[in-house]
Amino acid sequence: MAKSSFRIEGKTALGHFLTYRPLIHELVTRDLKVKYRRSFLGYVWSVLNPLLMMCLQAWVFTVIFKSNIENYPLYLIIGNTLYTFFSESTTISMNSIISNAGLIKKVYIPKFILPISSVVSSLVTTLFSFAAIVIVMIITRAPVHWTILLVWFPLLSMFLFNCGVGMILSGLTVYFRDMQHLYGVVTLALMYATPIFYSIDAMTPEVQFMIRLNPIYHYINLFRCLIMIGGVPGPNTWFACIASATVTMIIGLMVFRKLQKNFLLHI
Repeated sequence: MAKSSFRIEGKTALGHFLTYRPLIHELVTRDLKVKYRRSFLGYVWSVLNPLLMMCLQAWVFTVIFKSNIENYPLYLIIGNTLYTFFSESTTISMNSIISNAGLIKKVYIPKFILPISSVVSSLVTTLFSFAAIVIVMIITRAPVHWTILLVWFPLLSMFLFNCGVGMILSGLTVYFRDMQHLYGVVTLALMYATPIFYSIDAMTPEVQFMIRLNPIYHYINLFRCLIMIGGVPGPNTWFACIASATVTMIIGLMVFRKLQKNFLLHI
């Protein structure tokens, strides 16, 4: 049963992914062009947007609420960038099947390619946003640690996690269109349940336990440790990132495989 869950329409998911790489490239290119169409600054917004959000939130939480987190601007922009990656990629993925209904009806394509291509396009935007993190590091004179070379790991793990969530949401949205409205509330709740602009150390032990059940916390925490502290976290953090990405990806493939059979009747 576990083995069959990795098969999508008679072929392994990885096999489809490798075979349809040119299509994924075209879908990602299309998404990026649509996102920045008629935008004067274009891809520059991928850098400006996180910087402007960081400046606003840093002012609020340092001047008004008196946050004492060391190098708060860098702490804040890392949390914002990674959470935006999750929120944006899963939101776009959620509508990927419906928005590509015409393509699905005309030609055969492995349908799971659509939510994954949405996550890939969001990943590209996130990579541009990393320039904003570098700018903040330069302005705040943050030390550069060798552990920065390991940041690919939380990013890759989060990419797989987002793909799993995206496949689940895209499949469910075909049958339950209300998901498009409800998910906005879910992402807002997750934002407050993730230590983006506050420190988990300021919470009570009970609240800390609840926050650690949130997989997004572990990706952001690992990223911050590698960039800001220059230390390698213990095995629990690495395991949490690997386990949440793997389990969510497997569940996503299983759910999507089950739901895709009647997509043509509902899109």
